[in-house]
Amino acid sequence: MHIHEYQAKTLFSQNNIKTPKGVLISDIKQSNKVCSELGGSVWVVKAQVHAGGRGKGGGVILCHSIGEVEDAAGKLLGTQLITPQTDAKGLPINQLLIEAGQNIERELYLGLLVDRQTQKITVLASTEGGIDIEKVAKEMPDKIIKFGIDPLGNLSAQDCTLIAEKLGLNAELTQQFNNTLLGLYEIFTTKDVNLIEINPLIVTQENQLLALDGKIDFDDNALYRHEDIMQLRDVSQEDEKENEASEYQLNYISLDGTIGCMVNGAGLAMATMDLIEHHGGSPANFLDVGGGTTAERVAKAFELIQTEANVSGILVNIFGGIVRCDLIAEGILQAIEKVGLNLPIVVRLEGTNAAAGLKLLDDSNVKIHTEADLTQAAIKIVALSKEEGK
Repeated sequence: MHIHEYQAKTLFSQNNIKTPKGVLISDIKQSNKVCSELGGSVWVVKAQVHAGGRGKGGGVILCHSIGEVEDAAGKLLGTQLITPQTDAKGLPINQLLIEAGQNIERELYLGLLVDRQTQKITVLASTEGGIDIEKVAKEMPDKIIKFGIDPLGNLSAQDCTLIAEKLGLNAELTQQFNNTLLGLYEIFTTKDVNLIEINPLIVTQENQLLALDGKIDFDDNALYRHEDIMQLRDVSQEDEKENEASEYQLNYISLDGTIGCMVNGAGLAMATMDLIEHHGGSPANFLDVGGGTTAERVAKAFELIQTEANVSGILVNIFGGIVRCDLIAEGILQAIEKVGLNLPIVVRLEGTNAAAGLKLLDDSNVKIHTEADLTQAAIKIVALSKEEGK
């Protein structure tokens, strides 16, 4: 789960991490009052969306007068922001964070993530802040400082000081850096975080270390332990279909292809998508209906697939382990009758009572193509999809 920058900065402030003074607004009329509260003569207007690259998309605007702040707010509020990390539709801007301008001396990068290769929590730091860390890693790998923390151990002030020295920070800044990194580590470990980063972490001309931006991604599987974090969720920033699917315990992601996929199991779903690609087709979605599939969930799955504009065929690939294939077949027939599908459908069943399930589909009055072999099923749906699309 993602949260907004202003929410991340609230967590930062609660954990001894300094941030610029800022105010959240949702109405252009608030701009004048906010600028007066913040003081100064330079302000930054920042769109609050769940995507990086906001500056590249015009979502971060530097202003030198209250009039410019009002213009920026009017330009952004109520629009869709398209960045390198969004789709062509973009994300809605419902709120803006207005911050006082800062006298920036240096820009650093600081973050923590779960490194599955080393099986450690890894600190990433760099003197090259303000740009994509992936670009730094690719073009200037020597600028990336990595420090692994044993998940059964802890991060010490001495560890932080070692990283601060590599960043070339003086004694006063080192103390501030230690507080910042220890604060990030506290959030990371107590809130079940996958990724947390400050980019940039700035050094001001006043010798202050401030988190100019903030990003936190939480582990969805651990949210049940954190009601306070769940309350930060902004569904307006999430895909509508994916939200609807989650209500039925379906894992759904829209793609750009023409063949709808309904599979049980994430690994099998990815393998199915690969096979469709291999035989000249393109998947329209990722859809894992889970192990305990029901007729209601199958119906919702078909309904979601039908909403994809480019779909010209559907491949159902079910491995009956926990559930019986004959029950799945009954569910498919009920779902098709309920939804009223007219697209070509290929169903591949394997596992418990697979033969009975396939026979049930073959004997029905519904036009369904059945296959026991996954490769043949993929070849069949690609061919049917191309015919439908003509």
